[in-house]
Amino acid sequence: MVLQAQEGLLTTSSAVRVLVATAVPVERDAVAGAFTVAVHEVPLPGVVLHRAGGTGGTARYDLLAAGVGPALAAASTASALTAAAIGGEPYDLVVSAGIAGGFQPDAPVGSLVVADDITVADLGADTADGFVPVTGLGFGTVSHRPPESLVRAITAATGGRAGTVLTVSTVTGTAARAAELRARHPRALAEAMEGFGVAEAAAAHGVPVLELRAVSNPVGRRDRAAWRIGDALAALSEGFGKLAPVLESWNPYEP
Repeated sequence: MVLQAQEGLLTTSSAVRVLVATAVPVERDAVAGAFTVAVHEVPLPGVVLHRAGGTGGTARYDLLAAGVGPALAAASTASALTAAAIGGEPYDLVVSAGIAGGFQPDAPVGSLVVADDITVADLGADTADGFVPVTGLGFGTVSHRPPESLVRAITAATGGRAGTVLTVSTVTGTAARAAELRARHPRALAEAMEGFGVAEAAAAHGVPVLELRAVSNPVGRRDRAAWRIGDALAALSEGFGKLAPVLESWNPYEP
């Protein structure tokens, strides 16, 4: 797989296929801003991809606004993965990308977080003794781990920090909830709403997964005035552009 970087932007020169799933179109467009090649729409059953590259043997990035929340993100990602597999062009990597809340002070606003553990934080049972994850009930899965070699290389290239990214169905809005989550997941750096769903779909197809998040706000008391969405989207675009040399040298067979 060969990708080339030019002034921090992505150009493509080989046949690697990457599916990038964001929640909403503005995040998808921020990722698209990292590309120098033209992006065009590809309608599929249930989803619309924005494709960069993929002609004349070049690399292909399919950008998908998969929807908000783990369920819709999983369904949309699975649709894209299935269409690619049926078409004989399966993906080499799935990336969950977007903005997120960051746990302070470790993930300040504007910083990048690369998940080395994609964990669903609120799938389980609320009991008198506290929260029990679904695995504690004897079934299910609560986490997916991206390839360690890829995470190491991306954090080095982007200046991001590696740690757990939590997936939640209800965004944290109080300091008490933030403290509870951090107590259960001491390595948590960020929370978002789609990563685990994207990872579940990727796992079902046997495709490695990555999650890259730019921090737009602190996790805790809900304060819209403190959000810096524009700055986070700019950081996402810049960070995604720096993935090029990493993916160029990444060996997908390394753990």
